[in-house]
Amino acid sequence: MNKNILILLSFVGLWTSSVVSENYENILGLFLIISFGILHGSNDILLLKENVKTDFTKASQSKIIFIYVLCILVIICSFYLIPKITLLVFILISAYHFGEQHLYEKLNGTPSILKHSLHLSYGCTVLIGLLLLNIKQVHKIIFSISTFNLQSQHLIILLTLSASLLISVLAYCTYKKWVPIPDLIYEILIATVLFIIFNVSTLIWGFAIYFIFWHSLPSLNDQIKYVYGNTNSENVKNYVLKALPYWAVSIAGLIVFYFILKDDKLLYAILFSFIAAITFPHAFVIYKTFKHEKTLPN
Repeated sequence: MNKNILILLSFVGLWTSSVVSENYENILGLFLIISFGILHGSNDILLLKENVKTDFTKASQSKIIFIYVLCILVIICSFYLIPKITLLVFILISAYHFGEQHLYEKLNGTPSILKHSLHLSYGCTVLIGLLLLNIKQVHKIIFSISTFNLQSQHLIILLTLSASLLISVLAYCTYKKWVPIPDLIYEILIATVLFIIFNVSTLIWGFAIYFIFWHSLPSLNDQIKYVYGNTNSENVKNYVLKALPYWAVSIAGLIVFYFILKDDKLLYAILFSFIAAITFPHAFVIYKTFKHEKTLPN
């Protein structure tokens, strides 16, 4: 996907945060997350179908859907039974997933251990930076989910560790010429823009700008190319039509989840937990897709 378009959209998001109220920022951010954000993870069954080399029957599809839904229910229960551990695992998996989507095209030829380190450290740096710059609201959400009293000092330590690892590995990869210097400069520029956005926007709007513009849209683009070969209008239409039933079920599940709890004060915590629940299986599917894509002939 054209990175210049993503930069432009990010600056539009930055401008938006300067001209609208926080309430409108949050409404717009929630709309983007619920629409494009959930949509980008709604075609995992189609991706799995492309990954397998044997016939994909209705029975096998039903089995995968059952396992997928069961996984989501287990994660939701885990948030209730062991919230602290589940929260930590979710952050680590989400961080790796974000880093993998953002960097995988730039790391051709890089040893696997360094790739995994960059994926995790990049995602952790972005996520922890977002949390740190919105610590008051994050503290309430984390406490409502896990009763953990998260403080800015915790995040500063984690950010220092993840950023140090990211910079060290990137510097080494640049020295070994696995990562070109222009790519390194570009990533520094993008990280700077993102942290400025996180600092001036609300938690929801800052997350939406990163999650939609720098993760979901590139992921949608990659998924459509992987399944159909290119991203012409017809293929985009076919992808969306196949994704819509799963997207609708996800939205219905979110609505049911919300009305069961019936607490406006927990809205963001509910959304956070729901996204976490569907992220676990989605991150696994995307990991397998990237791995399978590398084995395909050019």
